[in-house]
Amino acid sequence: MSTLETEIDELWERKQNDDVGVETVGEDEKATLDAFLEALEEGEARAAEKRGDTWEANEWVKQGILLNFGLRETVPREYGGVTYNDVLPLADSSGYGDRGSRNTPDGTVVRKGAHIGSDCILMSPAFVNIGAHIGDGTLVDSCDTVGSCAQIGANVKLGANTLIGGVLEPVEDAPVIVEDGVSLGAGCRVTSGFVVGENSVVGENTLLTPRIPVYDLVEDEVLYGELPADRRAFTRFVESSISDHALFDGGAYKPAVVATDLETETLEATEREDALRE
Repeated sequence: MSTLETEIDELWERKQNDDVGVETVGEDEKATLDAFLEALEEGEARAAEKRGDTWEANEWVKQGILLNFGLRETVPREYGGVTYNDVLPLADSSGYGDRGSRNTPDGTVVRKGAHIGSDCILMSPAFVNIGAHIGDGTLVDSCDTVGSCAQIGANVKLGANTLIGGVLEPVEDAPVIVEDGVSLGAGCRVTSGFVVGENSVVGENTLLTPRIPVYDLVEDEVLYGELPADRRAFTRFVESSISDHALFDGGAYKPAVVATDLETETLEATEREDALRE
C-alpha cells in the first residue's frame, strides 16, 4: 500500500496547490483514483485502524476519498431504470454471492469504494457510503444507513432503521466505529466518531454521540464518545444542572446512556436466527 499512499499524498498536495483539477486531471491521476477505490473495496485501505487500544484515522485514505469527489465530474448514470447524477458509480455487487454475501433488490445501494465482507446480509432499503467498511458476517437491516468512512466490525447486527454517521472531514478525525460482535437495536443512532466496544448490546432508539454522557455502572465512571466492550446500554433521562431554573417547573432532564454488565440472557436474545444463514 505504500506506493498508493505516496501517490495519493502527492495528488492531494497538487490539488491543494491548485496544480490539478477537474479540467486538468489526466489519465495517470484517474488511474490512481481508480486503484484507490479498488483498494477500499478489497479492504486493503481503511479510513481508520485500531492501533493498540485506540482507533486512529488514516488521513491519506480520507484524502483519497475527497480527491475522488474533487477530481471527477458529475455525470448522469443509470440504476434500476432511473437516471441519477453523481461523481461515482455504484459498487459492482455481482461478486458478493461468490463470498456468501446477500443484498436484496429494490433499494440496497452500495456506493463504489465501500467494502462488503463475506457472509454479509444487506436488506433493502439500505445505503452504504464510500469508505465504509462492513466486516464479515454482518447484518445491515432495512432502512439502515452506513455513512462514509464508518468502520463496522465482523458479526455485527445493525437493527432496522439504524443510522451510522459518517465522518469524512476533518481528515484527521476518526469516523464512527462499531467493533466486532456488537448488536444495535432498531432505530439506534451512532454519530460523530463514537466508538461502540466489541460484543456490546445497545437497546433500540439509543443515541450514541460524544455530546451525550455514558454512565458506565460497571467501572463507576462517566464517559464521552465511547461505550466500553461487553456492555448492555440503553437510554435514560437524568437530572439537568438547570433543574432549579424558574423556567422549568418541576425540574429539567437531559438524555444519557446507561451501561451495565452484559448478561448472558441479553447476549443470547440478540443472536440471529439460523434461518437467516440457510
